[in-house]
Formats: sequence, structure tokens, C-alpha cells
Amino acid sequence: MDARLLALALGTFAIGTDSFVVAGILPDVARSLDVPVAAAGQLMTVYALAYAVMTPIMASWTAHWPRRHVLLGGLAVLSAGNILTAVLPSFELVLASRAVAGLGGAMFTPAASAAAVALVPAERRGRALAIVMAGLSGATALGAPIGTLIGSMGIGSMSDWRATMWFVTILGLVAAVGVAALLPAIPGAARLSLRERLAPIGDARVAATLLTTLLVLSGLYTVYSYISIVFDRATGGSGMVLGALISIWGVAAVAGNLIAGSLTDRFGSRKLLIVAIALAAADFALMPVTSATLAGAIGALIIWGMCGWGVLVPQQHRLVGIAPALAPILIALNAATIYIAVSVSGVLGAVALQTLDAHSLGLVGAFLILLGLIAAELAHILIRKRQADPAKIILAANRDEQSPPSTIA
Repeated sequence: MDARLLALALGTFAIGTDSFVVAGILPDVARSLDVPVAAAGQLMTVYALAYAVMTPIMASWTAHWPRRHVLLGGLAVLSAGNILTAVLPSFELVLASRAVAGLGGAMFTPAASAAAVALVPAERRGRALAIVMAGLSGATALGAPIGTLIGSMGIGSMSDWRATMWFVTILGLVAAVGVAALLPAIPGAARLSLRERLAPIGDARVAATLLTTLLVLSGLYTVYSYISIVFDRATGGSGMVLGALISIWGVAAVAGNLIAGSLTDRFGSRKLLIVAIALAAADFALMPVTSATLAGAIGALIIWGMCGWGVLVPQQHRLVGIAPALAPILIALNAATIYIAVSVSGVLGAVALQTLDAHSLGLVGAFLILLGLIAAELAHILIRKRQADPAKIILAANRDEQSPPSTIA
């Protein structure tokens, strides 16, 4: 396997662990900071919102930087944010520290995906993106469960969730060493304004594809943000059992992510998106029943992991196919959309918990995922009709360069 892509995956593993680990330690965080679980869930919301808002801003600001500098800078900011989370005493300050960590993720992940696309020929884009995204899904299989276990057992004198944040900090620093050692020099791009970087949203094909990401990921994370209480009947309140379930979900996510890369290169994005999104919607609709037992929870999490993570690669592949010359910008917009979805889902889940039993959150997720399937088909129709000329979204700095028509639907 390409060591350059593995270096990028190592970084996304650290980012992914930071993104997902809080869900597994949420009750401990709430008790320690003396806030309700729904309020503690906003730690994920703030992280995601900072990521979403800052992704296009940082992409514009750092566009001309060498890619290695952007990636290392992102990991440094991520580590600093986690150190602050580990040491700050109050809920308000911890909340602010999650925004700092989110800024680090906003710098790193889109740059990593864009670098992966730049390192391989067009016919290997799907597999390259899958390897980088495997870092994120691998974090669910290893990083988040280990972090959850550390939080429940403690390290030395640290017997609560703060030990978990030190663990994430170490991951970020190790990833920085890997990126510095293995990633080749990749030059930056031309400096573009924030308005120019947001311009592709005006293309209906891009907008519909991003809407798919927003709806599907909102549905998925409405449950994930509160996974510890959605599956409490299956876990019996045990942090170790929850960690094991998250690990099973993560292994399925890695498998789904890697399989999606090969299938996308072979069949294109549409067929894979239809199957993955439809199965995810059915899985979430049944979750009020399946989450009641350990066996049912395992089955639900396997389907969720494979299908939910199986959506990410074809979505990126579809965007790159719309306008290959704008791959870094489109991937950054998709990454921002993912974290907008995460932030929306945290709030949506908190609101739903005021009127619904936690075990019914899957129904809310299923509805949003089905809307995402409609958006995905709309994007397919728009791409096939080629209603928007690719040249129309080539930015001022690239006006003399026209993207080839998309063949990916």
C-alpha cells in the first residue's frame, strides 16, 4: 500500500478519534462538568460547527501553503485543542476548547483528501480516497473504543474522561510525526478568495450532491451523538460493552469504506449510493427494536457502519467527477457539509430527546436518510442532463482551464 496515502490516513485517524470519542464518554463528561447529557452533547456540536464554518475559510487562507505545512498545522492545532479540553475546569471553557480542536480538523481533513487525489491517476481516485477515509473509519474501530475504555478505567491518577483527551493528544502528535516523515512535497494552489471557493455551490449538481451529504449524515449522527443512551438497553450501562459495540461498528465502517472505494471505481457512484442509503434508512427505522438486545444492536451497528461509511467515498468521487480541476475546493465543501450535518444532528437529537424516548431517535435518523436518497437521485439527474456547464464554475484564477465533462453519475 502507498506509504504516502498511509501517512494521510494516520492523520485522519487522529482527527476521527477526536470526532467520535466524545460520544462514548458523554455520561462521564456530563457528571464531571455537572451538566445534563443533552448539554454535554453540544461538545460534539461545537467541534462540528467550528469545523464546518472554518473549513472554507482555512482552505482559502492556506491555499498557497505547501500541503505538508497545512497538514502539520492542522494536527498541531488539534493537539492544542485537546490539551485544553483535558485541563480546563469548567463546561464553558471545555466547550471553547472543542472549537479549537475543530479548527485543527478543518485544516487537515480536506487537505488530506485533496492531496490523495493529487498523488494518484484518475482511475485510482476512489481507492485513494478510501484509504484516506479509512483513517476516519478506523478511528471508530480502534481510536474511539480505546478512548472510551481509557475514560472508563483511567490512567494512573486520572480516573475520568480527561485521560481520554490526553490519549487523543498523543495520537495527534504521533500522526504529525508520520506526516512529516512520509508525505512528499506537494505545492499549494493559487490563492483564491472565500467567495471564489464558495462559488461552486451555485452549480445545481454540486448543490444537490452536498445536500445529499447534509441529509444522510444528519440522520446518521442524530443517533451517533447519543449512542451511549440509544443502546443502553443492550449495554446495560457498561462502558466496556459500549466500547466493544463501537469497535464492531468501526470495523464494519472500515470494511464498508474500503469496499466502497473499489466498487466506486468499478461501477460509479450512483448504484452504490442507492443501495447504501436505502439499507441505512431501513436499519435506522428498525433501531427502536434492534437496539433492545445485544445481538440486535450488533446487527444494527454492522449495517450502519458499512452503509453509512460506504456513502462517503462515492460522494467525494461524484464531486470530483463534476469538475476535476476544482477537486480540492469541492472536497473541502463536502467536508464542511459533513460537519454542518454533525452540528445540526447534535442539536436535533437534543430537541428530539425532549419529546421522544432515546430509543426512538433512529426513526428521526431514518427520515433524514430517506430525504438524502431523494437528493442523491436529484443530483444524478442533474449530472446526467449536464444542466450546468463545467466552465461556469471554473474560478477566476482558472478561467482559461476548462474541466472535462463528468462521466460519473
